[in-house]
Amino acid sequence: MTEVRHAPTQRVTPEESAPSDPVAAAWTEYRAAARQLDGIRRGAATAAGAQARSVQGAREELATVRARLAAQQSRLRERGVPAMALVPSPPEVTVAARSMAAGPAAVQAALRTARECADAADGVLDARGWTAVAGVWRGSRPEGWPVRLRNLLVYGPVALLVPVLQVALVLTGSGARTVLALLVGLLLPAVAFVVGRAGVGRLFRPGPDGQLDRTPRFGVLVCGIPAALGTAGILVAVLAG
Repeated sequence: MTEVRHAPTQRVTPEESAPSDPVAAAWTEYRAAARQLDGIRRGAATAAGAQARSVQGAREELATVRARLAAQQSRLRERGVPAMALVPSPPEVTVAARSMAAGPAAVQAALRTARECADAADGVLDARGWTAVAGVWRGSRPEGWPVRLRNLLVYGPVALLVPVLQVALVLTGSGARTVLALLVGLLLPAVAFVVGRAGVGRLFRPGPDGQLDRTPRFGVLVCGIPAALGTAGILVAVLAG
């Protein structure tokens, strides 16, 4: 019997992957490096642009703050503040320098804070200025004057209307008008006094005690003297003519 011999079987190993193309691998690495480099470049450009904008903003803010401080310094010097008190001390300069050591953004923030402080200082100066002006105005208002001088502002103009009317009547040249001017000098002073007394009550406020001094005797004199002088002048002119 013939012996059948089988050919020796060979072990099948998994198929090894074909080696990758070195050119393609190099190209892939190049593209990845290029993308990374472009990202770095874009980030640097963005940071540089932001820094440039911060520097420009800080310069503009500095110019504004300098102008504000110069104006405030002039106002304070006018009010008698010593020049030495307006100069920052060395410790203040050191603290300010430390707060701005982080770069343009920190400088801009510090300048913005300085501008806010300048705004607040302007508000204080304006408030004090208006307070001083109001005080001068209150002192110059008639309520702060002596009572007779205050009331003269009302009685005086009303009293002067009487002689003015008398002169206007006499200048017409008519005898009847002259008689009417004499009657005006006798009657209208009382009317002028009543009008002046009412005007004092309307224009001025009562005092702390709730009473308003209208100085009636003084008002009678103020309203009567111009009319009396005008009437006397007319009588003298008539008698002399």
